[in-house]
Amino acid sequence: MKLDIKLYRGYVNDQELIVFGHVFSSWAPDKYEIDRRGYRHAKSVIKMFTIDPIKNVKITLKFKDLTVTTKTLDDGYFRFTIPYNVFLESGWHKYSVSCYINGKGIVEQGELLKPFKSKLGIISDIDDTFLISHTNNIFKKLYVILTQNINNREIYDDVVPHYQALSRAGQEEEGAFNSFFYVSSSEWNLYQFILQFARMHELPKAIIKLKKIKTGLADFLFTGRGGHDHKFIKIKDIVSFYPHLQYVLMGDDSQQDPHLYERICKIFPKNIKAIYIRQTSRRQKRKVQEVLQNIEDLGVATCYFDESGKAIDHSKKIGIV
Repeated sequence: MKLDIKLYRGYVNDQELIVFGHVFSSWAPDKYEIDRRGYRHAKSVIKMFTIDPIKNVKITLKFKDLTVTTKTLDDGYFRFTIPYNVFLESGWHKYSVSCYINGKGIVEQGELLKPFKSKLGIISDIDDTFLISHTNNIFKKLYVILTQNINNREIYDDVVPHYQALSRAGQEEEGAFNSFFYVSSSEWNLYQFILQFARMHELPKAIIKLKKIKTGLADFLFTGRGGHDHKFIKIKDIVSFYPHLQYVLMGDDSQQDPHLYERICKIFPKNIKAIYIRQTSRRQKRKVQEVLQNIEDLGVATCYFDESGKAIDHSKKIGIV
């Protein structure tokens, strides 16, 4: 039996540490190359969605002097939520997770973030917020995923300077940065693609939180579809985990981001500084305008924009960059 582990970037505050990942009896999705051309690229993408997670298997986390064991859930997912009040310098730190089954063993190394002292956190959607994905057209979206490798996927103009400015806003210490979180309805299968795409375009290094992993070809046909409540839950968890921060929420109008962000603003009336919604069609949507006006009534700055240059100007106007 093949044994593989995929780890994701974890995070920690002054009381708690969170690390998560998947265990597979097949290659993990990140083992398939995403820069191939033609049918080889399509083949890699399909293989990323035809995987075999292992449920109820023991795994062990090691971080500094901490060693903790748990088991995977039914979809091979695991999450360590551990009390942790040991002093830790700000920045990225290494951890490892090991798994042993029937004499076979594997150890993988990941990293977790202890945020630098700041007043600002940034939570961004991915598809059609910075990565052009055509979410409104499922057939075009699938066509792009299957035919365009990572080198041919497009990013919106001026996203990078805006995100980089937000990352450094208010930071004076060399090497310090504001914490970024990318939260999406894309599945965990696409984690490595998103990671490499962000790195390729020099987007801020971020914690990435995605949707439940998919394991078959039929599932792939509906990638990124379905309910978006998981995004609401993940954003709520982030804000609750770092409650001393004010947040900038970045999204688009192709699906439910404005409505999700409105709910977040109502639950955390003191934590949201600004909301940015990208316009993905020729005209602004009236319902989105109404939602953003309601958010403005709560004292949160909003910007509904079709070009990132306008979002940058808005951030300067309200004094966050």
